[in-house]
Amino acid sequence: MSLVRKRSVSIRGHRTSFSLENAFYDIILSIAAEREVTLASLIAEIDESRDRDSNLSSALRIYALDWVRKNCSSHQ
Repeated sequence: MSLVRKRSVSIRGHRTSFSLENAFYDIILSIAAEREVTLASLIAEIDESRDRDSNLSSALRIYALDWVRKNCSSHQ
């Protein structure tokens, strides 16, 4: 079971929070490590590119899902 957990990060000079299940958070951490960027940098990038009608937590989940889909299809 993966409970939703609230987390905080500083991006562009201010604190922001998001809520993610551990599984999604682990994927986001993996993406940051693979791309050799900080977690805050990756979250800032996702935040900047997200649809303003969606919240940051949703944008992070979609980003993680898209990343997994791309990686799964490239390994088939």
